Amino acid sequence: MAGVELRTYAFIDRMQPQAAAHVAATCQGDVPVAGMSELFIEVAPGNEIFRCADVALKAADVRPALQIVEREFGLLEVHSRTQAEVIAAGQAVLEYLGIGEADRLKPKVASSQFVTNVNPYQAQLINRWRKGNLLLPRSSLFVLEVSPAAYVTLAANEAEKTAEISLIEVRAVGRFGRLFVSGSESDVRTARDAAVAALAALEGRE
Repeated sequence: MAGVELRTYAFIDRMQPQAAAHVAATCQGDVPVAGMSELFIEVAPGNEIFRCADVALKAADVRPALQIVEREFGLLEVHSRTQAEVIAAGQAVLEYLGIGEADRLKPKVASSQFVTNVNPYQAQLINRWRKGNLLLPRSSLFVLEVSPAAYVTLAANEAEKTAEISLIEVRAVGRFGRLFVSGSESDVRTARDAAVAALAALEGRE
């Protein structure tokens, strides 16, 4: 569809327990659970997401957790216990827009920070606004900043798949998405590498 930009198209095959719990704790719609598949779609202009949601929900047996319209972009999340249903919903949206999955923007890592032996005072500052697990003093912390924002959800899920980490915060709305994970230094490094590799493997427009 002329004039519509596909910013994010992020399919998650199997939601991990913490990632699913974080979406459930912050969503306005249907609550997903671990083991479900999900899809995040972000478009510009933002109002176009209403029609995308209509197409997705009518095309397949999926449920929406998020439908957010902000100043520039619109974000939709749908999920199901069946991967095929989520894939079908996504394909219906792509067909409606007249584009393919490869027409999405390729995620870019804007910045990444690794902090070891987190100071108790810094941990308390972060704990005041986090929506996930508590950040414990003296643990290690990894902060990832990604554009477009919604791709950070895929990074969070992949991080949890590969290491024993705690999801502190996942912010998937706005111009940049941010992921905060903590744990032992070795586990956080493993999670970091998995998250960055998952984003690098996605094809899309530069």
